Amino acid sequence: MVLAVVLDCADLARSATFWSGALGYVAEPPSPGRYRRLLPANGDGVELLLQRVPEAKRDKNRMHLDLRVPDLEAELARLLSLGARCLTERPVEEDGWAWHVLADPDGNEFCVLRPPAASTGA
Repeated sequence: MVLAVVLDCADLARSATFWSGALGYVAEPPSPGRYRRLLPANGDGVELLLQRVPEAKRDKNRMHLDLRVPDLEAELARLLSLGARCLTERPVEEDGWAWHVLADPDGNEFCVLRPPAASTGA
């Protein structure tokens, strides 16, 4: 079984550029259809499938991606430089976790978070 996460977007090229940079993934060449696959650079991991849709995002995501990182502020700056928008004024802190809520260029929310210091999981 292969797990693929599908993400709706308005512009396949823009979303492929953003998410490839954010995740370190490789985008497959564009095709005339409404899908674009992004794969882990090393070939091992979850596939991200971008799906072009005609409607704009209107409500809060029912599901979102969490990107766990060791340096929250450095990763926040990197993601903002790729085109993300930060939706939190300061990091949310809870149970040792700290995170920011961001939106990709299509408005899809995702979080960048730092796990508790004692946690070694990535």
